[in-house]
Amino acid sequence: MEVFAITGLKNTLKTRHITMISIGGVIGTGLFIGTGEIILSTGPAAILSYIIACLLIVLVMQMVGEMSAFSMKGEQTSFGTFASYAGKYIGDWAGFTVGWLYWASWVFIIGLEAVIIGGMLNAWFPMIPVWTGTVGITLIMTAINIFSVKSFGEFEYWLSFVKVTAIIVFLIVGLAMVLGVWPNINSNGLEILTEHGGFMPKGILPIFTSVVFVIFSICGAEVAAIAAGESENPARNIVKAIRNVVFRLGLFFIGSVAIMILVVPWNNSKVLSAPYANILEMAGLPLAGQLMEIVIFISLISVLNSAIFTSSRMLYDMARNNEAPRFLNSIKSRRGTPVFAIISSTAVAYICALFYFVSPKVIFFFLANSVGGLMIAVYIFIAIAQIRFRRQYQKNSGGNLPIRMWFFPYLSYATIALLAVIYISQAFIGSLRMQFLLSTMVLAASIGFFFAKKRLAIKRIGSKKENLVFDRFIK
Repeated sequence: MEVFAITGLKNTLKTRHITMISIGGVIGTGLFIGTGEIILSTGPAAILSYIIACLLIVLVMQMVGEMSAFSMKGEQTSFGTFASYAGKYIGDWAGFTVGWLYWASWVFIIGLEAVIIGGMLNAWFPMIPVWTGTVGITLIMTAINIFSVKSFGEFEYWLSFVKVTAIIVFLIVGLAMVLGVWPNINSNGLEILTEHGGFMPKGILPIFTSVVFVIFSICGAEVAAIAAGESENPARNIVKAIRNVVFRLGLFFIGSVAIMILVVPWNNSKVLSAPYANILEMAGLPLAGQLMEIVIFISLISVLNSAIFTSSRMLYDMARNNEAPRFLNSIKSRRGTPVFAIISSTAVAYICALFYFVSPKVIFFFLANSVGGLMIAVYIFIAIAQIRFRRQYQKNSGGNLPIRMWFFPYLSYATIALLAVIYISQAFIGSLRMQFLLSTMVLAASIGFFFAKKRLAIKRIGSKKENLVFDRFIK
């Protein structure tokens, strides 16, 4: 399997698009909604969960950047996804598995985000049924992605701008509250970290339990690496996007959690039910709650928009590598978008969304509980691919790389070990055991399906050869 050159996709995304996507790509509903729940279940030590998860994502992105930057080095039309790298440096079975698992995860995210958006629209405007909002918003985002990659980039640029602005306002106000310089707010000091049961009131286990949820909420950082392949200068933009990872994760996630645990007690469930809105309201900012609802709504649309883009590019890349039906690599739009891949991803996402209305506690639950584990499995494959890539690169050339994984190979192996521990630990945690079982089942089924498909193909080739020999014999 090879990392193919783009054939038909338009490199029309500008550097400002990639920069803003790389900054805002990690800001999703998991940050706005899930952070408070993690603090309530972990205590002030939740910040350790975020540090571990962010560190893992940074290391994985550094690996992705190393392979991506090399594939784009010296050419402006190179393109490859994680499936391409896994297939080339591990084996076709790994490329097939990573591609389909990653695609399936993002397709489900499309359905999940669409359902939540439909619910929010119904809450604001009861005359709009949930299913109408779900279908309608997905159609709009699909149309934007089909129109051109530039329209996707421009739309995502402004959505990310709103999210980033909201987080920066929160960080500035929150920091002023922590320092005691915000009017009518007294600083709690560092004592708040130990006053309510200690720094780890729930013990050490919840710290690692929460890492899985944090990783799932952060997933999306890699969208910038994929989008850079369709930018005006892929080689430069991939380096820029990857190097921004450390800063944005540290600022937005770790910074936000630090402010929350320093402003309010970790067991204040009323405030932490919607921490961003409630803390801004504590500061006396008018309409903070309503404005944050709008920001969350925009974040949902942003994630949906990115999910359609990411899943379609993964499907397109797999089709070019003969891992998906060949018609999916067709570029029918004059603006260079993979229309069939976009429509196919959206169609499957509609089926996922339909399960919410038909079987929310069985099928939809199954899908929701497998995504987090599958993302960790994909990251393990990426790390293994990077090790094999570097070994091959050092053997063949050993020159300078635009991006290099730090302290290779020790940090690469440490990343794999930590990801594997987190993945396996799910089996011993009651709340995550089902997620472990479901994601492992899906992973095993994907690998099994590849070898079954390969064996069937070999049998077909053998049968054709036998028929050819027989035809020659009777003639």
